[in-house]
Amino acid sequence: MPTGRTASLEAALALLERSIGYTRGSLALVTPRLLDRPTPCSDWDLLALLRHMDDSLQALLEATDRGYVALSPPGDGEPVGLLLERIRTRACSVLGGWTHQDGAALVSIAGSPLSAALTATAGALEVAVHGWDVATACGHDAPLPSALAEELLDLAPRLVTDADRPARFAPPVTPSGSPSDRLLGFLGRRSPPEPGGRLGDAPT
Repeated sequence: MPTGRTASLEAALALLERSIGYTRGSLALVTPRLLDRPTPCSDWDLLALLRHMDDSLQALLEATDRGYVALSPPGDGEPVGLLLERIRTRACSVLGGWTHQDGAALVSIAGSPLSAALTATAGALEVAVHGWDVATACGHDAPLPSALAEELLDLAPRLVTDADRPARFAPPVTPSGSPSDRLLGFLGRRSPPEPGGRLGDAPT
């Protein structure tokens, strides 16, 4: 029978798998002509966001391979087709890598130890929300699936605190509407504006 920690990791991996599935749909919307579009992430265009996602997935891979994450700036320079393909490949590799982890293991992120389950949950939150960012930048209204958004919203206060604002996340927007809207609001994001409107400022 799985231990409590193992069961927790299994739940986190289920969230990660669903987040990756949602975000793969958003990545399919990307075309070269959209790369300079603004995103809900303040000061980032779509290309910069994709590079950040690629770097974040590489960090999650390091966590599974080495047990620590050395934070580093994203790379640049390759064609967008290769970048998108690498993001998809790394997303699948991350899920496979975490599947073989010990639920009791600790991962060091910038010197701070986190459980494997909490690290995988943080990855699920980042993957899902950046999937929404990508879809929004591409001009599509693609709410997160309600069940996924509700589960992430329950866990988000453990992952995003006042210390993360305003550097990593903007102040929360008054929650209302669907679970997707409430999760995005907690992270300082707003639903897509009307045509011609501005995207809300929301650091990563």
